[in-house]
Amino acid sequence: MSLLIQPQKQKIYQSISAESAGWTWLNFETRLMGPLETWTYDTGEHEMVIVLLSGNYKVESNRGNWETGNGRKNVFQGVAHTLYLPRKTQFTLTSTSDTLDIAYCWCKADHDFEPHLITPEKTPSVIFGGDNATRQFNDLIPPGFACSRIVCREVYTPSGNWSSFPAHKHDERIVNDRGQLQEAQLEEIYFYKFQEPEGYAIQQIYTKDDKNPLDEILRARHNDAVLVPKGYHPVAAAHGYHCYYLNFLAGSDQSLANTTDSDYEWIFDSWKQKDPRLPLVTPAMNNQ
Repeated sequence: MSLLIQPQKQKIYQSISAESAGWTWLNFETRLMGPLETWTYDTGEHEMVIVLLSGNYKVESNRGNWETGNGRKNVFQGVAHTLYLPRKTQFTLTSTSDTLDIAYCWCKADHDFEPHLITPEKTPSVIFGGDNATRQFNDLIPPGFACSRIVCREVYTPSGNWSSFPAHKHDERIVNDRGQLQEAQLEEIYFYKFQEPEGYAIQQIYTKDDKNPLDEILRARHNDAVLVPKGYHPVAAAHGYHCYYLNFLAGSDQSLANTTDSDYEWIFDSWKQKDPRLPLVTPAMNNQ
C-alpha cells in the first residue's frame, strides 16, 4: 500500500483500515455530511475518537448525548471539538449544519472508559519549537487521557516552517533499566488540510536500518493522508500556505514516547525565538 493516500470524491473521502495499511491497531476515516444527515454505528470492541473539522452535530447514544453549538467553520478558524467513545457504544450522529466534516479513528480497546466530549476551551494548546521550526499543538487526546491506546493531536505549521522536527521515530517499544518507557511502538496517520487547495507540504519518512531501509519523500496536498509505519517523519510546509495536520496514533502504549534522530538533536538548543505568527487558532475563533 502507498504511504500517501489521496482523497476520494465521495462522502467518506478517506478510509484506511488496519488491514489495508498492513498494521495492527489503527483505523481511520473522514466523512462529509449534509444537513440532518445521520450516521449510525456500534463501536463494538473498539474505542473511537471523533474530531470535528467543521460544522456542528449532535450525538445520541447508549452512553450519553452530546451536541456542539460553536463548531469551527474550517480548521483555520478555531479549535476542534473531540468526542471520545468507549467500546460497546451504539450511537447516531446527526449533522446540525449545512455541511459537516469529521475525522475519526478507532482501535481495539482493552478496558472500558467513560465517554467524554472535549470542547475547544478545554483543549490544551502548546507553542513548540523555535525559529522556522515553530508550530502549534492542540492536544485533543493527549498521553494520560483515560483510554486504551489512542493519542490524537492537531498541529498548525506556519507557511515555510518545519514540523515534526528534529525528526523522531516511535516504531519499537523500548524500556530502560528502571522500567521507564523510552519509546513506544505506534502506528500513525497524518491527515492534511491547507488554507487553499493548491497548498502542500513535503513529508519525508526514513529509517537508519541498513537491513530494511525506507526513504520516501511525499507531497501531501489538501485532504491527503500519510501513513507512518516506521521511521523518522519530518514535515515542511510550502511557502505561502499555512499547514494543518491531524495526527492519530495507536499502538503499544497510550503515549508519545519517541526517539529523536541523533544527527539533529543539537537543534533543540539552537532556537532563539518563537515564530510570532503563532498561535494560528484559538478557542475564541469558534465563536466568531
